[in-house]
Amino acid sequence: MTLVNASLNRCAVSVRRGDLIDALDGLRFDLIACNPPYVPAATDALPRHRATTALDGGRDGRALIDRVCVQARAHLEPGGSLLLVHSSVCDPTRTVALLGQCGLEGEVLRRVAGPLGPTMRERAAMLRSRGLLGAGDREELVVVRGYRPHHAAVPA
Repeated sequence: MTLVNASLNRCAVSVRRGDLIDALDGLRFDLIACNPPYVPAATDALPRHRATTALDGGRDGRALIDRVCVQARAHLEPGGSLLLVHSSVCDPTRTVALLGQCGLEGEVLRRVAGPLGPTMRERAAMLRSRGLLGAGDREELVVVRGYRPHHAAVPA
C-alpha cells in the first residue's frame, strides 16, 4: 500500500518489511514514520493472527511504541526525525520522555480529538479499570516527533 500511495503522489520512498526497526539492517534515514499497534490488550502477548496484529500493543498499548523509541536513534541521520502515531490512551508524555532518554528531542506535533474507535470502544471498560481512559469515552490521536540533533551526546 505504501508503494502504491507513493507512486500516486510521485514520491520516491524506500519501504522495508520486518520486525520494526530490525528490518533496517543498520541503515540510517532522514525520516522514519511509524504507526505501530497501540491498542491496549488483555495481555502483553503480542498476537500472531492478522485480525489483531495491527491493533494490539500489550496491556498498556506501549509494547511496540517503547521498542521504536529505544531503537530509532541508531537509524536516524543527524538532523533526522521519527514520526510516531498513537493514542492519548498510551500516554504521549511518556513517549516524549522516553525519546529524550534515548537521545532524541521529543515533542507532540499534533493532537486530533475524537470519539473512541470501534476497538477502543469494545475495550473501554478494561481501559477504565486500568486507569488508561477517563469517563468521557474520547481520545486523541497524537503524532510524536523524535528529532536527532546534529551534535548531541549519546545517552548512557
